This record gives sequence, C-alpha cells and structure tokens, in this order.
Amino acid sequence: MSSHSQKPVEFKENTSIVVFGASGDLSKKKTFPALFGLFREGFLDESCRIIGFARSKLSDDDLRGKIEPNLKKPNGDKDSEKVKQFLKMVSYMSGPYDQDEGYETLAKELEAHEEKNSVEHPHRLFYLALPPSAFVTVCTQIKKNVYAKDGDNRVVVEKPFGHDLDSFRELQNDITPLFREDELFRIDHYLGKEMVKNLVLMRFANTFLSSAWNKENIEMMQISFKEPFGTEGRGGYFDDIGIIRDVMQNHLLQILTLLTMERPVSFDAESVRDEKVRVLKAFAPIEKEDILIGQYGKSEDGSKPGYLDDDTVDPDSKCVTFAALGFKIQNERWDGVPFVMRAGKALNEGKVEIRVQFKGVPSGIFSDISRNELVIRVQPDEAIYLKCNSKTPGLSTTCQVTELDLTYSRRYKDYWIPEAYESLIKDVMMGDHSNFVRDDELDVSWKLFTPLLKYLEGPDAPKPEEYAYGSRGPKNLVSFLENHKYEFEDNNVYQWPVATPDMTSGLSKM
Repeated sequence: MSSHSQKPVEFKENTSIVVFGASGDLSKKKTFPALFGLFREGFLDESCRIIGFARSKLSDDDLRGKIEPNLKKPNGDKDSEKVKQFLKMVSYMSGPYDQDEGYETLAKELEAHEEKNSVEHPHRLFYLALPPSAFVTVCTQIKKNVYAKDGDNRVVVEKPFGHDLDSFRELQNDITPLFREDELFRIDHYLGKEMVKNLVLMRFANTFLSSAWNKENIEMMQISFKEPFGTEGRGGYFDDIGIIRDVMQNHLLQILTLLTMERPVSFDAESVRDEKVRVLKAFAPIEKEDILIGQYGKSEDGSKPGYLDDDTVDPDSKCVTFAALGFKIQNERWDGVPFVMRAGKALNEGKVEIRVQFKGVPSGIFSDISRNELVIRVQPDEAIYLKCNSKTPGLSTTCQVTELDLTYSRRYKDYWIPEAYESLIKDVMMGDHSNFVRDDELDVSWKLFTPLLKYLEGPDAPKPEEYAYGSRGPKNLVSFLENHKYEFEDNNVYQWPVATPDMTSGLSKM
C-alpha cells in the first residue's frame, strides 16, 4: 500500500475521461448517466472530453443513441438542452483491448484535445466498465500508450476484485507495477449510496449514538439485502459466483466495517480506511454453526421457476442464492455481540437495511417491553428511524412501540441526492479515496471469506435449504436470527399502532 503525500489535484476543466467497455450495459446504464448527472448539476465542466472505447463497431451517434434513453431529466425541457450539450462532449473509438493500435489513436485524440485547450498538466480519468478478465490487459495498455507522464491519471476498476484470496493477490501483483495506489480507485457502488456515506457522520457526530455504540448497550446488529427476483435466465453466470461473492464479501462487508470501526482521527481518506482495516483484522473466522444457506425453488403457486429450472444451470448445482452469516469481532468494543449479514435472491421484497437492536431495559416496573431498534434503510426510500417505547396517548398507562422517523423523501424533498455512481465519480475527480477500497482491506476481507467459500464449494459442500420463490427465505432463518440474539416483535412484523377503545379508557398495567 502506498499513499499520496501531496494534496490531490481536483479534475475540473479539460479533463479527458475514457470509458472502456462503452458499448456494454454497465456503461450505458450507470457510467454515462452518472457523468451526465454531474454535468447537469454543474460538477462536470463542458470543456471535458468523454471518449467511449470498446471493440464494437459503432459511430459517435450510435453510442449517443444508446446513452440518451438512460439520461435522467428531472427538470424536463431545461435538462433536454443539457442532454444535447452533454452528448456533444461524447465520442466513440473502436479497437481491440489487447493491441496497441487503438490505444495509440486514443493517445493522439487526448493529446490533440489537450493541445487545443493549452492544457499544460493533463488530467486523464480511465473508467474500466469491463469484466475482471480484461483488467490487466487494459491497464497494461493504458500505462504503455495513454498514461499522462507529466499529468495526473486516475484509473477506476469495477468489482469483483478477484474471486478468492489467491486470485485477488494475482490481480494485485499484476496491476501494482503499473499504477500507484493513489492512482487506483476500486469502486464498490454501495460506498456511494447516501445512507452508507452517512454512517460515519451519524455514528461519530451524535453523542447519544456514539456513547451507546458498544457491547454494553447493543444486543446485536444485522444487515439484510433482499432481491425480489431470481437469476432470470442468467443462472449459468451466477452459478460461478453465488450470493456471497456477489454482494456479501463486498457491499455488505463494507457497510459492516463502517458500522463497527473505531472513530477515525480525521475525514482524511487514509484515516477512514485505516480504521476499516483495523476492525477487519479483529473478525474471528466464520464458524459452521454461524452459516445458513439456501437455494430458491418454485414459488408456492408454481408461477415462478426455481433456480434449478434454469436451463443454463447444472441440475445438481449447490449454488447459494441465499445466505445468512454470523460474525464475531474480537475487540474491546464488540466482544460477545453477534453480527448477522444476510442476502438472497427471489425473496418477498427488494430492500437493503441495517438493524441495530439494543439491549432490553432492566425488569422491574416493565415487563414484556420491546427493545429499542435503530433501522437504517439504504434502499429503496432512504430512511432512518428509531423504534422506541412510548405511553399510549390518553388515559391509558399502556406502552406502545412508536418511532422517531427521518424519511429522506419527506425531510429532504428539495435536495438533490446523487446516485451512487454520480457521488463516486465526483470523488474520483476530486482525488478522494475515502469511499473506495484499499488493497490491504481487500486482502484481509478475502482471508476472511475464502475458507468459507472453499467449504461451501468443495466436494463435501452442504446442500442449501430450499425456499420458495417470493418467500422470506429458508424456514430456519427465524431460529438462526433468534440464536444470534435477535428478538422479534409479536407476529414478526412491526406495524403502526391503531387506536382502539381499550387504549383510551381504563387503566392497565404496563
């Protein structure tokens, strides 16, 4: 790991942005729309040059036609004019990823742009919207042919960063000689989500939370990721990945480290990432009794197919489409507190949320009273709410669960809340690594997950528990959560209390 000693340069006017894999879905649906969002909101100057590079034979107008339907226009006609301006900044080049010729032409284009605009210190941003198999090839060509030797270069690579510890280290060993660590930005788009970026400030800037954020006050934490759809014909691709590699080793682990790390000494990127690595090193190995795995079958009404019904999937596949994992952190703050991470496909809803359940109040005047619970909904409809106990209004002395509610769509309806990719690309342009994954962090995280993956994918791998498409997950999920100290409300579902006559008349014991 290396750090950048001088203040990073902010990319503003005349930046050259090259999007590799420009003809693919990721760039069409995420990268270019994010660049447009920044342009629309005034964070990307119209003097910047955006070049799409891919193997497909396309014209400039072909690429623009692919991009335009995905550009968001919240201000109607006003933004339509912005779309026209943005598309003029975009051009396209075709070439193989493993040959010099296309990169040499690209270098001439970048140099011509910089010379025309009298750019003495070039700013070049290379975005690899590509599969990992192409990373090393493209990075090698960038360094050889289009790296600005007398300027600033930033290279953005998408996950996955390897599929286990050995493959990550091999990838790292191939890329390290090409770029300094401060030039590399390993993008995990969950770190750009508004609620995830809020975790550090919310934890450490509020005394009532920071003072209670420890084993003395917190019973357990869980992070859940739920998708309401299955692999939808892409099972052959998913079969080699599984839900743990897809979202748990990266997205959810990033959230968990932000929830459990110690307070950084500053907002400096390296201070934040130092603390994330430090807490990761305190994670105990994952034990077999802390694992629940599942694979979805047909829906109960038979209308939705099971995972094994996909023609692209091996009929004997043990691919994990649902997993709940329990973690233990062996440090002074968290010793004895269980942390549960769960994720699954083909569930009853689409939602990502964090639940922090506090310890129950001492018995005595209270009996059967609910625990406080802090819920942070990452998506959809960002919200933070605290479930707390309150007296039922009126003459009653009964207690009911209510909530202190911060729903972003109501409280911040006049704010522009950037999409994750918009936020992260802006960070790249500013040279801010705070929300990107560092090399040593990935090494520690793969050390934690690789033994688990080898166990689940080895010759003696356990068979995943089948659950119905559209259900809440495997039937053993409730007992798994209870074994990890999660306490359910009555009927397992929290609902807004509804006033009834016996709430407002008579006296009853709390």
